[in-house]
Amino acid sequence: MKIVYMGTPGFAVPALKRLIDSEHQVTAVVTQPDRPSGRGKRMQSPPVKDLALEHMIPVLQPERIKNVQYDTVLKMYDPDIIVVAAYGRILPPEVLNMPRFGCINIHASLLPAYRGAAPIQWTIINGDHETGVTIMRMDEGLDTGDIIASEKVEVLDDDDTHSVSNMLSVIGGEVLIRVLAEIERKGEVRATAQDHAAATLAPIMEKSDGLLDWNLNNEQIVCRIRGLQPWPGAFTFLHGKQVKILKAEPFADPENLFFGPGAAPGQPDRFDPGTISALIRGRGITVKTGDGHLLITELQPAGRKAMSASDAINGGVVRKGDEFISSPDFLIGSGDN
Repeated sequence: MKIVYMGTPGFAVPALKRLIDSEHQVTAVVTQPDRPSGRGKRMQSPPVKDLALEHMIPVLQPERIKNVQYDTVLKMYDPDIIVVAAYGRILPPEVLNMPRFGCINIHASLLPAYRGAAPIQWTIINGDHETGVTIMRMDEGLDTGDIIASEKVEVLDDDDTHSVSNMLSVIGGEVLIRVLAEIERKGEVRATAQDHAAATLAPIMEKSDGLLDWNLNNEQIVCRIRGLQPWPGAFTFLHGKQVKILKAEPFADPENLFFGPGAAPGQPDRFDPGTISALIRGRGITVKTGDGHLLITELQPAGRKAMSASDAINGGVVRKGDEFISSPDFLIGSGDN
């Protein structure tokens, strides 16, 4: 089949590779425009564009696709089907209805769960132990189209957004090839309607989503740290400056080291949530949370490179009794690391 492929980030690369290596013909790739990136704000091309150019596939980078003229442009590439993977734009009806087999999308969740722009992040933040990939026939709604195929995978306790994204991107490419073979064999797209009553949403991440609440329990905070990478990151503030928390784990205290003088096991300890309760050389720093203490092993102070918590201790970056503050007031003008 002749295929126009629409995608932008690294997640969309494995599926494009599978198409290039298959018997199908990718007649064009549509991706978002180059954007300034990094501290130097140098123009960065999307990973999908880089792969397409390596294989001399025409690349289109419209700022907007919601116009009739762009429908005419796409017709020049004569697609039998349009495949979409994390393109980042809503397609108008003129594009959805143009190819013989319509448009299909590779979505990084088990629909109808986690419709939206950030399904992987919210899956991890919410502590789910299962996710997957869905291939759906696109309609005008937000991930509301009929389901063609899906495949489940397990989310491990040490998975983060990066590892799950890599896993699902590869699986998505594999399922896509099987779906295309079925469409060719049957001469049509066969799909099943979603259970819309069971739908949940995965809205795009905002900067404020990364602000840690130390009143949450250990498990909730660890899930947020894993799910908020790489952006906006899980962060807090120390002495008015942003600190990203990169790695952490619940800290067991069987000897009741954190109880004050005369306190007995089972009584509240003397630290407020967010307070650095201990410096453990060679391991990290502990911070009081809603249900115990969290061991932070890697962090990144504003304007500095990521460092182990042990290095932060040795460098005097953190001290026992310091308090991490997570007030939204600090977000204004805080910037990113």
